[in-house]
Amino acid sequence: MHPTRTTIDLSGGPVSYLSWRPDAAPRSTILLLHGGGVDDASLSWGALAPRLARAGHRVIAPDHPGFGESPLPSWTVTQERLVDYVGEFADAVGLDRCIIGGLSLGGGMTIGHALARPDRVTGVLLFATYGLMDRQVDGVFGASAHALTWLMLRTGLLDVAQRAYARDRRLLARGMREIVRDPGQLTDELLDEVEVAARRPGSGTAFGQWQRDQFGWRRLRTNYASQAGQLRSPVLVVHGDRDSGVPLAVIERAAAGMPDARLLVVPGAGHWVQRDRPDLVATAVVDFLDELEGGPDASSAHP
Repeated sequence: MHPTRTTIDLSGGPVSYLSWRPDAAPRSTILLLHGGGVDDASLSWGALAPRLARAGHRVIAPDHPGFGESPLPSWTVTQERLVDYVGEFADAVGLDRCIIGGLSLGGGMTIGHALARPDRVTGVLLFATYGLMDRQVDGVFGASAHALTWLMLRTGLLDVAQRAYARDRRLLARGMREIVRDPGQLTDELLDEVEVAARRPGSGTAFGQWQRDQFGWRRLRTNYASQAGQLRSPVLVVHGDRDSGVPLAVIERAAAGMPDARLLVVPGAGHWVQRDRPDLVATAVVDFLDELEGGPDASSAHP
C-alpha cells in the first residue's frame, strides 16, 4: 500500500505529509508524528501505517517543519513551536477529533498536544517517547553526560560530529544498530533510506535548533512527567526493553501516573521500537484501536 503525498501551507511555511487510506470508509483517523535527527514520516511510519490502513484506519503523517520534504519554517524550531504547529496542522487538514501518536521527539509533541487540546484527542500512542525525564541520560553519570552534550551543542562540535556521521555509511550503520536491535529488521533498504535522509541538504538543521532549545546545562527544558495525570484519553505506551536513549524505568513511572494507560514492553527492541518489532507493535496498536471503537467517535472530517 503506497501513501499519497500532499503539501499544505501553514503560517510558518509549507508542510509535506503522507496519508494512507483504507479501501472502505475509515474507522478512525490517526495523526502520527515522527522523531528527531534525520527522521521523517516515511522512515518512522512507512512500515506501521500501511498495516493500520489495512485494519481500516486512515493515517496522516507529516514531515515536521525542517524535516524530510518540509522546508525550514520562518520560526526557530522549539518544543513550544512544534506543539503549536501540530495544532495548526490538525486544523488545516480538517482533523476535528483524532487519535494522535508519536515517536521520541514526536512523542513529546504528542503529549504536549494532548495536554493543550484534550477535547480534540480520542486516543494517544507513545513510542519511545521524549518528554518524561529531566536529563538526556539517567543514572549516576547522567548529569556529567548531559553537561557534555550541552557543551558540544554550544560549541558546534555536536553538529560537526553529526554531519560526519551522516557522510560515513559504516558509522551510520553502527548508530542504527543501537536503535534497531534486530539485525533482520536493519535491512540495506532501510539503511539506504536513512542515508538519503541524512544527506539531504539542510538535514539536521531543524533538529539542531530544537536541541539548543531543549538542552540547559543541567537539565532538559521539557518534562511532562508531572502532568501525566492530566492526560484524559486512553494511552498506549510502547517501549523497547533495550532502548538506550530513554530508560524503561522512566517510562514505567510515567505510565503508572496516567489515568488510563497500558504499557507494552517490547522484548529485545531498541529506541526505534516500531521498526524493531513491527509485527508485535502493529498487533498491539490495532488491538488498542479496536478497544477505542467502544468509546467516543474517533473519526474526523476529511479535507
